[in-house]
Amino acid sequence: MIYPLVRELAAPGAPVRVPVAVTCRVLKIAKQPYYRWLADPVSQRDWDEAHLINAAIDIHVDDPAFGYRFIADELADADFTASERRVWRLCSQMGITSAFVRKKRGKSRLVGPPVRDDLVRREFTANRPDLLWLTDITEHPTSEGKVYLCAMKDVFSNRIVGYSIADRMTSELAVAALRMAIQQRVLGRLTPVEFEAIMTTRAASAA
Repeated sequence: MIYPLVRELAAPGAPVRVPVAVTCRVLKIAKQPYYRWLADPVSQRDWDEAHLINAAIDIHVDDPAFGYRFIADELADADFTASERRVWRLCSQMGITSAFVRKKRGKSRLVGPPVRDDLVRREFTANRPDLLWLTDITEHPTSEGKVYLCAMKDVFSNRIVGYSIADRMTSELAVAALRMAIQQRVLGRLTPVEFEAIMTTRAASAA
């Protein structure tokens, strides 16, 4: 937080006293917010938590399925220092919850958009190519951080027909893999594709 530095430089006992206007001009900050803070100073902890909340909101907007555990992982990847319990507290205060919520008896239900029909009816077989595709998202740690791979497999041929890689697990990751599969296998054909998503992530249990 920069405001305590502005106050310290402008203090009467400072070794080299620098007027507030000069410091604000050099640091490219407005004077009015500084004076508002001076009238009611904010602690460093409050300042840090404000930044954490803003970052958590941005993460949740990108993917509403993320609960506080996934948000805590994303914050750590962005070099924020916060325990999982602290993230839970801040998310609870701000009403940030996963789109997947847990019933009292332990089962999960999806709130928000309606759940689509199970066209496959749990029958993961196909008698011709491109009739049924399965997809899965896996997490892979690297020396530069985690990356996520979404692969699209044709059930009949057992071949990968599309994939995408990203440093965050968002809906766009799956969409990119599906788009690649469609471009390679479906464009120009009339064969209908029944698409069944098989997710092995914690999104369904995040709360």
